[in-house]
Amino acid sequence: MDILRCQTPEMVEKEIAVHLLAYNLLRALLLDASRPDALAPRTLSFKAALQTLLAHGAQLWQERTDPPRDRRAARTVGGELVGDRPGRCEPRAIKRRPKPRPLLKQPRAEARRRLLRRQRARAA
Repeated sequence: MDILRCQTPEMVEKEIAVHLLAYNLLRALLLDASRPDALAPRTLSFKAALQTLLAHGAQLWQERTDPPRDRRAARTVGGELVGDRPGRCEPRAIKRRPKPRPLLKQPRAEARRRLLRRQRARAA
């Protein structure tokens, strides 16, 4: 969610709401996966669960209607535990590199017309 793609305030609100919904649904799936082994849900890897969900989403969705004993895919979501990392300290910094091109801050058709005008002026 580091880049919001919507342009109007209403759509940005909806985009944030959808991200929060997806996050909470994934946390609920981790909660389901942690119950059979009596684990704390926070000990399961969020990233591994997200990757499993993206790879096997349709199967997981189908299993939500199955009885709890038949939820094999939900258990695979909880397959990876977060390791104990005492004293871990990570810098809070942005690693994204700047792009070599400027941002397009006007309609594409208008930018195209300006570009063509400049190219014609140089050619003349």
